[in-house]
Amino acid sequence: MWRDAALVAGKDLRIELRSRVLVNQVAPFGVLVLVLFAFALGPDAQDLLRAAPGVFWVAVLFAGLLAIQRAFAIESSDGARDGLRLAGLDPAGVFLGKAAAVFAQLVVLELLLGAGAVVLFGAHVHDAWSLVAACVVGTAGLAGSGVLYGGLAAGLRVRETLLPLLVLPVVAPVLVAGTKVWQAALGTQTQSPASGGGWMPLLLVFAVVYVVLGVLLYGVLQEEAE
Repeated sequence: MWRDAALVAGKDLRIELRSRVLVNQVAPFGVLVLVLFAFALGPDAQDLLRAAPGVFWVAVLFAGLLAIQRAFAIESSDGARDGLRLAGLDPAGVFLGKAAAVFAQLVVLELLLGAGAVVLFGAHVHDAWSLVAACVVGTAGLAGSGVLYGGLAAGLRVRETLLPLLVLPVVAPVLVAGTKVWQAALGTQTQSPASGGGWMPLLLVFAVVYVVLGVLLYGVLQEEAE
């Protein structure tokens, strides 16, 4: 399983490095979301600062949808999906590999969007460890759930419009919990800064549940999607 996961992750990441879709399309889209929210919120510095955590996670979520769609779009032509299935790879390994590739892309994206949030919204980091932990665990949950539902929608003609409808309601816990942790880490909430740590277990449970579900069910979902 782990060998197959490494093969699939390496394949997806090499394709992205050569195509530069992340750099040329996904990342600019995420930055554009930040800029549009900055314009919508107006010039008030306090409003921008309070909104920074939520806007960051919304931008990550929307841009992440593009990365997830891209992960399956690269296998939609020339029978690539069928070839991957006929190669005898462990379905759990395929899931972990694709999730790992999406995770790596989202981490790069979050570094860029985090810097953008600091510049555009004037945010100041008070607890860097909480920010990093929330991003790592939350991104694992986004990648796991996105690949799981992306695999379910991959065989359908309406996958481009169906995937957001499947993923967006499911990842609401990541959006809420990630925002709360960032609010505490940036000092933008009225409650005690330590209260942000109470949301970390939700992020962790979400990530573990969807990674385990993906390992167990990805092969079945691929069969049903055919």
